[in-house]
Amino acid sequence: MVFTESSLPGAYFIAMEKQEDDRGYFARSWCEREFKRHNLDSALVQCSISYNRKKGTLRGMHYQAPPCAESKLVRCTRGAMFDVIIDLRTSSPTFTRWISVELTPDNGTMIFIPKGFAHGFQTLTDNTDVFYQMSEFYAPDHQRGFRWDDPMIGIKWPHPVTTMSDKDRTLPEFNTREVHHAFKS
Repeated sequence: MVFTESSLPGAYFIAMEKQEDDRGYFARSWCEREFKRHNLDSALVQCSISYNRKKGTLRGMHYQAPPCAESKLVRCTRGAMFDVIIDLRTSSPTFTRWISVELTPDNGTMIFIPKGFAHGFQTLTDNTDVFYQMSEFYAPDHQRGFRWDDPMIGIKWPHPVTTMSDKDRTLPEFNTREVHHAFKS
């Protein structure tokens, strides 16, 4: 696995090193030892899959507030997705900055999202599967989020939104005070 730190400290793009032959390929998608070597949260307690029927489906922007803040490792196992993370760590020099990456099974890229970040994505194809590995159990009372199109954040999504949950559609605008309260350090 090849770890490349993003422009947001602590968030990494991780490439699988594929060993290919005439059968296909073999690649490691997780290794506790390699994550620890890069000082990344290596505790994984839960995995989830998101299946998305339509191109343009948008999910986000989500995070879990402390004490249930979670690190995530996200990859696309079918289709393609435009993945976005936002730094919510109030002491970070990159507070409220966002980055994006295209994740596909072919490019084999994963993104490690540390605690203190919001996450969301938009599908680039029909029938897109997303695989998540999380460091904390889902805690509905600590689930938070804000609008995908919040003008303060200014994410440039690649396509018009075709599908979104009512819950995501009604998320509030980004609230600096709430985030400061959740992620004060």
